[in-house]
Amino acid sequence: MSCCTPDGSCSTGAATGPRTATGTAGVTTVYEVSGMTCGHCEATLIREIGALDGVLAVDVDLETGRVAVTTADRPDDALLAEVVDDAGYELTGRAA
Repeated sequence: MSCCTPDGSCSTGAATGPRTATGTAGVTTVYEVSGMTCGHCEATLIREIGALDGVLAVDVDLETGRVAVTTADRPDDALLAEVVDDAGYELTGRAA
């Protein structure tokens, strides 16, 4: 369940910035995620996706509804979808 109220306001505190790994090469994949409306949503996805093995960086763009995930190898789309769903959002697919 999302932290946000039906009117799109956040029910909790502020977000933290994107998790990044400097100087690390990897595979960046951009996903479409629905249900993100605030900084807490951003922070939640950065924390939850960033905790997965092999994830080097996570960047959330609330305005476009996109999440860029940099991984050491090919990403596991099913696992990412499960983590996003468990966090209260919906991964609707890879961005075109």
